[in-house]
Amino acid sequence: MATIALKSGAKMPLVGFGLWKIPRDICADTVYAALQAGYRLLDGACDYGNEKEAGEGLRRAIADGIVKREEVFITTKARLWNTFHKREHAHAIVKKQLADWGVDYFDLYLIHFPIAIAYVDPAHRYPPEWFGDDGKVYLQNTPIQETWEAMEEILDAGLAKDIGVSNFNGSLICDLLRYAKRPLSALQIEHHPYLTQDALIKFAQSQGIAVTGYSSLGPASWLEIDMHHHIPALLKHNTITSIAQAHGKSPAQVLLRWTTQRGIAIVPKSNSPARLLENFNSTDFDLTAEQLEQISSLNQNIRLNNPGEGIDQRLSIFA
Repeated sequence: MATIALKSGAKMPLVGFGLWKIPRDICADTVYAALQAGYRLLDGACDYGNEKEAGEGLRRAIADGIVKREEVFITTKARLWNTFHKREHAHAIVKKQLADWGVDYFDLYLIHFPIAIAYVDPAHRYPPEWFGDDGKVYLQNTPIQETWEAMEEILDAGLAKDIGVSNFNGSLICDLLRYAKRPLSALQIEHHPYLTQDALIKFAQSQGIAVTGYSSLGPASWLEIDMHHHIPALLKHNTITSIAQAHGKSPAQVLLRWTTQRGIAIVPKSNSPARLLENFNSTDFDLTAEQLEQISSLNQNIRLNNPGEGIDQRLSIFA
């Protein structure tokens, strides 16, 4: 299995299974099926609202002898989800997540967004989501440095093996590297042919930061929540379909392989057993240099996950 080395020396699988939008009522069975199919990386988050169910699927797979805990790389994000940025909330929320998963540590723990929103007690609402009870967004004046220092405490306590960030731009990473006492191991970002983020990826990789791309299939990931910006589907784009036909592969496999050939890990999700397996088997062929460039040339700097546009202008982290 192809992997990417992290700062700790751990090896993160190049192809993982994402848990975003996996419904709770089928999440345990879906995680079990993913592990049975060969996936060894599970990518979750507090915000996804299904970590307890994902943990149940993992427990069943371990009990049935499909995997051992140490064979499964678990990435998650929380506290880290924006309402838990203050140091005093850090250990409590990571321990809750660990309990939901039924594990003693996470392989990779990420700050989900560089945004601090007012704290919500998990007993009141969990996941906390973006909005208060009145439907408004309430910000909190917690700097990223305080959040990162709490991350380092989590690392030192053995609750995570590696720590990193998600949805950060280059300037925030530069700043974080100036005060970080523990290694920044990973960066997770939106990445697809409509948003190639070449400069950010080049910078991160030059610093030894492993990059994972989400929304690898572009607008297809956002159709069901009406955040696809009405841009042409990559899965039906002539460039993608013609390359897929040339290799005898599906358009999805071509899009995923374009990402992994750039040295970027992927975490696609699917509720379909057939597509789940298809996505997993997306690294057994190589695109030519010309094909890689053809796909990259589709870039339009279209960002689908932008809280400054879809939620509150004060959250314009990509402005």
